[in-house]
Amino acid sequence: MDEIRKYIDNISPMTDSDWTFFASKLQKVELEKNTIILEIGKTEKYLSFISKGVVRLYIPRVESDLTFGFLFDNEFVTAYDSFLTQSPSEYQIETLTETSLWRISNNDLQEVYNSTNNGNIIGRKMAEKMFLIKSKRELSLLNRSAEERYLDLFSDRPNLLQQIPLKYIASYIGITPQALSRIRKRIN
Repeated sequence: MDEIRKYIDNISPMTDSDWTFFASKLQKVELEKNTIILEIGKTEKYLSFISKGVVRLYIPRVESDLTFGFLFDNEFVTAYDSFLTQSPSEYQIETLTETSLWRISNNDLQEVYNSTNNGNIIGRKMAEKMFLIKSKRELSLLNRSAEERYLDLFSDRPNLLQQIPLKYIASYIGITPQALSRIRKRIN
């Protein structure tokens, strides 16, 4: 639980009493590799902090999934649109490795926002960070070549290649696995 406290304190330090209140709402969850955290059509009930593991966000397809996000240790994961609106998710979330999460329910998070001094500041800053990540990816898909997106991905997140199957990386940058193989040959 120390890692989540450090993460939050870097955003906006919590008093010990606010932290104790927030921590009392957290639930630890241990998940195996390839566990579905949220199924398409289900409503997101939790905001989760990854203390260990790799998670992907994707739209399942018959031929090949459309992967649009990866999250790692010390990052938050949720189907944020479903979480905010409490409506069914249009995508799934699954673990790619054994994963440990600390999660808080939507109702408990609202209670933290209402009862702590800086809960709303932390929530706003996390939402802004999620928006910036999403915006950067969208702009990259519109403005950069597949090879540039591949290279950018590894300059931003060098641990991707060791932990994520290439078919998911190809989907994430918007190309086929065969096209990714050609790019990798050209680069090497």
